[in-house]
Amino acid sequence: MNKFYITTPIYYPSNKLTLGNCYTTVVCDGLARFNRMLNKDVFYLTGTDEHGQKIQKKAQAEGKSEMAYLNEIVADTKELWKMLDISYDKFIRTTDDYHVAAVQKMFKLLYDKGQIYKSTYKGLYCTPCESFWTEEQLVDGKCPDCGRAVEPMEEEAYFFRLSEYQDKIKNLLQNTDFLRPKTRVNEMINNFINPGLKDLCVSRTSVKWGVPVDFDPKHTIYVWIDALPNYLTALGYLQEDNAKFKKFWPADVHVVGKEIVRFHSIIWPAILMALDLPLPKQIYGHGWLLFGNDKLSKSKETGKKEVIDPRILVGRYGLDAVRLFLTKEIMFGQDGPYNQELFLNAYNTNLANEYGNLVSRTCGMAQKYLGGVLNPAGDLQAADKTLMSEILNRRKFVLDQVEDINPSGAINTIFEMFSLCNKYIDETAPWAEFKAGNTQRINTILTTLSEAILISNTLLLPFLTDKPKTIYANWGLKTPTLLNEYSAFGFIKPNTQVTKGENLYNRLDIAKEIEELNKIANE
Repeated sequence: MNKFYITTPIYYPSNKLTLGNCYTTVVCDGLARFNRMLNKDVFYLTGTDEHGQKIQKKAQAEGKSEMAYLNEIVADTKELWKMLDISYDKFIRTTDDYHVAAVQKMFKLLYDKGQIYKSTYKGLYCTPCESFWTEEQLVDGKCPDCGRAVEPMEEEAYFFRLSEYQDKIKNLLQNTDFLRPKTRVNEMINNFINPGLKDLCVSRTSVKWGVPVDFDPKHTIYVWIDALPNYLTALGYLQEDNAKFKKFWPADVHVVGKEIVRFHSIIWPAILMALDLPLPKQIYGHGWLLFGNDKLSKSKETGKKEVIDPRILVGRYGLDAVRLFLTKEIMFGQDGPYNQELFLNAYNTNLANEYGNLVSRTCGMAQKYLGGVLNPAGDLQAADKTLMSEILNRRKFVLDQVEDINPSGAINTIFEMFSLCNKYIDETAPWAEFKAGNTQRINTILTTLSEAILISNTLLLPFLTDKPKTIYANWGLKTPTLLNEYSAFGFIKPNTQVTKGENLYNRLDIAKEIEELNKIANE
């Protein structure tokens, strides 16, 4: 079956989402859209992880019920995804009735199979991260994920027999491409598997905001047994209507931040093995968006100046600018820096110069030199053949990069294609041919150039969803819905009318914009 199931993590709605949270969602959206344009049946899932002690405390601090508090954050999240043009197929909330019921059935299933048992938990707990840690895992005596203090806890709890899956998980990580990039594999094996997997605490009695164990209601199902199965329950797992589950599971890729790779690459496959379910094809643990040397995060007290609101950036610079920076400027799998100057330079260099000016210049030359009329290319010279060959080679490489789950590699290659087009203009010098009166040669140059731009632009549509879809009208063409449209040279028809249209992106005065952004950040 030609299907593609991609997921973001479900976000913890403890506060409004930042640009860092948008990173995963935007990148996954580009991959989902690209696969739709490959005519695959795509299911793109995102959502919110809404249970636990932290939500309980935040709601109490604001004098609200948990659901009233959550509904406000979720509404804001959905509005942000709408602003960023996120094309998710489903938004799951772990407070959804169907999810709660399925999680309870799953917990009982594991209990009946002897994979969950009751005992007493003693350990160190980080409330903000909702994670238990051993002494050995602490960094300077504090939570290794967020750096906050942990506290000792002891209570009756149910446990999942994670230790029984140690060898299977180690083999999975070492001998398959289940977890990428490979650097994450060494981290998991050295930090968690080699020291020895311990059985996992999967219930709490001290936290009431969560899914109750239906056969032992004083226990609340602990976060990862509640949260991770969202990837199953969103498709109808353990529900009457499970057609989507049968169709889309296993997931093609779970895209997650590196801080939750442990849960997705160790705990999640062990749960699935215990349930006798197929494993997702791949977990991809990407890096962080860094401000200075620190992670852009809603859970750290970073102050206004350090967290740039994506809403401000989209409102001021447009949707494409934000989607471009997140997809192109951060090498997928690695940490990537963010600051205002980097963001604004990416806008000017890529959108205004390399891409927008190329489209404007090409259409302008067609009007100036050929009266706005293009015809199929005539005799091809070496420069034309070279451009055509390099564009088509790179087009194939873009397709390969997306299949390899490398969105930054794909979009960087697309911008290389635009760079080749700009270089081709300098090499062929249409203005010189105009002076020499070589109308046929000018037509071949501008037709070849136009087709190269549109072949490249079609690959860009899943990643930048605003201005790129408008440029086809400049050549009197319809915007494609599939990638096999405008995929080869030769589609410009006789007497094609070319109009220039408005500038796609205007250059920014970077010093002035930084000053304005700093004012906004300090308001």
